[in-house]
Amino acid sequence: MSAGSTDTGSMDAGDFAAWIRSTAGRVSADAERLTRLDAAIGDGDHGLNLDRGFRAAVEALPEDAPPGKVLIVAGRAIVSKTGGASGPLYGTVLRRAGKSFGDAAGVDAAALGAALRAALEGVQDLGKAAEGDKTMVDALAPAVAAYEAALADGSDLAGCARAAAEAASKGADGTVPMRARKGRASYLGERSEGHMDPGASSTALVLEALADTAGEG
Repeated sequence: MSAGSTDTGSMDAGDFAAWIRSTAGRVSADAERLTRLDAAIGDGDHGLNLDRGFRAAVEALPEDAPPGKVLIVAGRAIVSKTGGASGPLYGTVLRRAGKSFGDAAGVDAAALGAALRAALEGVQDLGKAAEGDKTMVDALAPAVAAYEAALADGSDLAGCARAAAEAASKGADGTVPMRARKGRASYLGERSEGHMDPGASSTALVLEALADTAGEG
Protein backbone atom coordinates (compact mmCIF):
# COMPACT_ATOMS: atom_id res chain seq x y z
CA MET A 1 0.00 0.00 0.00
CA SER A 2 1.02 3.60 -0.37
CA ALA A 3 3.38 5.35 2.06
CA GLY A 4 0.52 7.66 2.92
CA SER A 5 -1.63 4.87 4.32
CA THR A 6 -3.93 5.72 7.19
CA ASP A 7 -4.33 3.55 10.28
CA THR A 8 -6.73 1.32 8.38
CA GLY A 9 -4.69 1.42 5.19
CA SER A 10 -5.22 3.03 1.83
CA MET A 11 -4.35 2.48 -1.83
CA ASP A 12 -3.26 5.06 -4.38
CA ALA A 13 -3.17 5.03 -8.16
CA GLY A 14 0.14 3.18 -8.19
CA ASP A 15 -1.33 0.45 -6.04
CA PHE A 16 -4.30 -0.01 -8.37
CA ALA A 17 -2.03 -0.11 -11.40
CA ALA A 18 0.03 -2.74 -9.59
CA TRP A 19 -3.18 -4.70 -8.96
CA ILE A 20 -4.03 -4.69 -12.66
CA ARG A 21 -0.50 -5.79 -13.57
CA SER A 22 -0.55 -8.54 -10.96
CA THR A 23 -3.93 -9.76 -12.18
CA ALA A 24 -2.71 -9.79 -15.77
CA GLY A 25 0.27 -11.91 -14.78
CA ARG A 26 -1.86 -14.40 -12.88
CA VAL A 27 -4.45 -14.66 -15.64
CA SER A 28 -1.71 -15.23 -18.21
CA ALA A 29 -0.09 -17.92 -16.08
CA ASP A 30 -3.47 -19.61 -15.53
CA ALA A 31 -4.96 -19.02 -18.97
CA GLU A 32 -4.76 -22.66 -20.06
CA ARG A 33 -6.43 -23.89 -16.85
CA LEU A 34 -9.22 -21.31 -17.19
CA THR A 35 -9.74 -22.30 -20.81
CA ARG A 36 -9.94 -25.97 -19.86
CA LEU A 37 -12.61 -25.14 -17.28
CA ASP A 38 -14.53 -23.22 -19.92
CA ALA A 39 -14.12 -26.00 -22.48
CA ALA A 40 -16.02 -28.33 -20.15
CA ILE A 41 -19.14 -26.17 -19.85
CA GLY A 42 -18.76 -23.15 -22.14
CA ASP A 43 -17.04 -21.77 -25.21
CA GLY A 44 -13.56 -22.94 -24.25
CA ASP A 45 -11.99 -19.52 -24.62
CA HIS A 46 -12.28 -17.86 -21.20
CA GLY A 47 -8.59 -18.00 -20.29
CA LEU A 48 -7.36 -16.85 -23.67
CA ASN A 49 -9.90 -14.05 -23.89
CA LEU A 50 -9.21 -12.78 -20.39
CA ASP A 51 -5.47 -12.97 -20.96
CA ARG A 52 -5.86 -10.76 -24.03
CA GLY A 53 -8.10 -8.36 -22.12
CA PHE A 54 -5.85 -7.86 -19.11
CA ARG A 55 -2.78 -7.50 -21.34
CA ALA A 56 -4.64 -4.65 -23.06
CA ALA A 57 -5.56 -3.19 -19.68
CA VAL A 58 -1.90 -3.09 -18.64
CA GLU A 59 -0.92 -1.39 -21.89
CA ALA A 60 -3.65 1.21 -21.41
CA LEU A 61 -2.81 2.13 -17.80
CA PRO A 62 -2.61 5.93 -17.62
CA GLU A 63 0.10 7.93 -15.87
CA ASP A 64 -0.62 10.74 -13.43
CA ALA A 65 -4.25 9.72 -13.03
CA PRO A 66 -6.28 9.10 -9.86
CA PRO A 67 -7.27 5.54 -8.84
CA GLY A 68 -10.73 5.88 -10.34
CA LYS A 69 -9.37 6.83 -13.73
CA VAL A 70 -6.88 3.95 -13.61
CA LEU A 71 -9.67 1.41 -13.18
CA ILE A 72 -12.03 3.03 -15.67
CA VAL A 73 -9.36 3.05 -18.39
CA ALA A 74 -8.40 -0.55 -17.61
CA GLY A 75 -12.04 -1.58 -17.76
CA ARG A 76 -12.55 0.06 -21.13
CA ALA A 77 -9.50 -1.73 -22.51
CA ILE A 78 -10.82 -5.08 -21.32
CA VAL A 79 -14.18 -4.49 -22.95
CA SER A 80 -12.52 -3.58 -26.24
CA LYS A 81 -10.23 -6.62 -26.35
CA THR A 82 -12.08 -9.43 -24.57
CA GLY A 83 -14.56 -11.57 -26.44
CA GLY A 84 -17.63 -13.33 -25.07
CA ALA A 85 -19.41 -12.32 -21.91
CA SER A 86 -16.30 -11.92 -19.80
CA GLY A 87 -15.20 -8.66 -21.45
CA PRO A 88 -18.33 -6.67 -20.61
CA LEU A 89 -18.53 -8.26 -17.16
CA TYR A 90 -14.94 -7.58 -16.11
CA GLY A 91 -15.09 -4.18 -17.77
CA THR A 92 -18.14 -3.43 -15.65
CA VAL A 93 -16.34 -4.56 -12.49
CA LEU A 94 -13.47 -2.13 -13.03
CA ARG A 95 -15.50 0.77 -14.38
CA ARG A 96 -18.13 0.64 -11.64
CA ALA A 97 -15.40 0.42 -9.01
CA GLY A 98 -13.48 3.27 -10.62
CA LYS A 99 -16.53 5.50 -10.84
CA SER A 100 -17.24 4.99 -7.16
CA PHE A 101 -13.85 6.53 -6.32
CA GLY A 102 -14.55 9.79 -8.11
CA ASP A 103 -11.39 11.93 -8.28
CA ALA A 104 -10.02 10.81 -4.91
CA ALA A 105 -6.23 10.43 -4.80
CA GLY A 106 -6.38 7.80 -2.08
CA VAL A 107 -8.82 4.97 -1.35
CA ASP A 108 -9.36 3.81 2.21
CA ALA A 109 -10.86 0.54 3.42
CA ALA A 110 -14.43 1.81 3.43
CA ALA A 111 -14.15 3.27 -0.07
CA LEU A 112 -12.71 0.04 -1.45
CA GLY A 113 -15.56 -1.89 0.13
CA ALA A 114 -18.07 0.46 -1.48
CA ALA A 115 -16.30 -0.01 -4.82
CA LEU A 116 -16.50 -3.78 -4.57
CA ARG A 117 -20.20 -3.52 -3.75
CA ALA A 118 -20.71 -1.26 -6.77
CA ALA A 119 -18.82 -3.75 -8.94
CA LEU A 120 -21.02 -6.62 -7.78
CA GLU A 121 -24.19 -4.63 -8.42
CA GLY A 122 -22.91 -3.77 -11.89
CA VAL A 123 -22.27 -7.41 -12.71
CA GLN A 124 -25.71 -8.42 -11.47
CA ASP A 125 -27.37 -5.60 -13.40
CA LEU A 126 -25.63 -6.71 -16.57
CA GLY A 127 -25.78 -10.48 -16.25
CA LYS A 128 -28.99 -10.85 -14.20
CA ALA A 129 -27.27 -13.61 -12.20
CA ALA A 130 -27.78 -14.44 -8.55
CA GLU A 131 -25.79 -16.56 -6.14
CA GLY A 132 -26.30 -20.23 -6.96
CA ASP A 133 -26.53 -19.71 -10.73
CA LYS A 134 -22.95 -20.99 -11.21
CA THR A 135 -21.36 -17.75 -12.43
CA MET A 136 -18.72 -15.27 -11.29
CA VAL A 137 -21.31 -13.91 -8.87
CA ASP A 138 -20.80 -17.05 -6.76
CA ALA A 139 -17.25 -15.84 -6.06
CA LEU A 140 -17.79 -12.08 -6.11
CA ALA A 141 -20.86 -11.91 -3.87
CA PRO A 142 -19.33 -13.82 -0.92
CA ALA A 143 -16.13 -11.84 -1.41
CA VAL A 144 -17.97 -8.54 -1.03
CA ALA A 145 -19.87 -9.85 1.99
CA ALA A 146 -16.65 -11.05 3.62
CA TYR A 147 -14.96 -7.72 2.94
CA GLU A 148 -17.84 -5.82 4.53
CA ALA A 149 -17.93 -8.15 7.53
CA ALA A 150 -14.18 -7.76 8.08
CA LEU A 151 -14.52 -3.98 7.80
CA ALA A 152 -17.32 -3.98 10.36
CA ASP A 153 -15.07 -6.00 12.67
CA GLY A 154 -12.38 -3.34 12.45
CA SER A 155 -9.95 -4.98 10.02
CA ASP A 156 -7.68 -2.76 7.99
CA LEU A 157 -7.79 -2.61 4.20
CA ALA A 158 -5.32 -5.44 3.75
CA GLY A 159 -7.24 -7.66 6.16
CA CYS A 160 -10.53 -6.92 4.46
CA ALA A 161 -9.04 -7.68 1.05
CA ARG A 162 -7.60 -10.96 2.32
CA ALA A 163 -11.00 -11.96 3.74
CA ALA A 164 -12.56 -11.19 0.36
CA ALA A 165 -9.98 -13.26 -1.51
CA GLU A 166 -10.47 -16.25 0.76
CA ALA A 167 -14.26 -16.03 0.38
CA ALA A 168 -13.94 -15.76 -3.40
CA SER A 169 -11.76 -18.87 -3.55
CA LYS A 170 -14.23 -20.78 -1.40
CA GLY A 171 -17.08 -19.48 -3.54
CA ALA A 172 -15.38 -20.65 -6.72
CA ASP A 173 -14.87 -24.11 -5.23
CA GLY A 174 -18.54 -24.11 -4.31
CA THR A 175 -19.59 -23.85 -7.96
CA VAL A 176 -18.31 -27.36 -8.71
CA PRO A 177 -21.47 -29.25 -7.63
CA MET A 178 -23.85 -26.57 -8.89
CA ARG A 179 -26.07 -26.93 -11.95
CA ALA A 180 -25.69 -23.85 -14.17
CA ARG A 181 -28.73 -21.62 -14.51
CA LYS A 182 -27.15 -18.86 -16.61
CA GLY A 183 -25.12 -18.65 -19.79
CA ARG A 184 -24.07 -21.34 -22.22
CA ALA A 185 -23.42 -23.79 -19.39
CA SER A 186 -27.11 -23.74 -18.50
CA TYR A 187 -27.87 -25.55 -21.78
CA LEU A 188 -26.01 -28.58 -20.41
CA GLY A 189 -28.39 -29.09 -17.51
CA GLU A 190 -27.12 -31.74 -15.12
CA ARG A 191 -23.99 -32.18 -17.26
CA SER A 192 -22.81 -28.79 -15.98
CA GLU A 193 -22.47 -30.31 -12.52
CA GLY A 194 -19.02 -31.42 -11.37
CA HIS A 195 -17.15 -28.54 -13.03
CA MET A 196 -15.86 -25.30 -11.54
CA ASP A 197 -17.30 -22.21 -13.18
CA PRO A 198 -14.46 -20.50 -15.08
CA GLY A 199 -15.76 -17.00 -14.30
CA ALA A 200 -15.86 -17.73 -10.59
CA SER A 201 -12.35 -19.14 -10.81
CA SER A 202 -10.98 -16.06 -12.58
CA THR A 203 -12.79 -13.81 -10.10
CA ALA A 204 -10.91 -15.58 -7.31
CA LEU A 205 -7.66 -14.85 -9.16
CA VAL A 206 -8.52 -11.16 -9.44
CA LEU A 207 -9.31 -10.86 -5.75
CA GLU A 208 -6.22 -12.83 -4.73
CA ALA A 209 -4.17 -10.30 -6.69
CA LEU A 210 -5.97 -7.47 -4.89
CA ALA A 211 -5.26 -8.99 -1.48
CA ASP A 212 -1.59 -9.49 -2.27
CA THR A 213 -1.27 -5.95 -3.61
CA ALA A 214 -3.05 -4.49 -0.58
CA GLY A 215 -0.80 -6.48 1.72
CA GLU A 216 2.41 -5.11 0.24
CA GLY A 217 4.26 -2.07 1.43
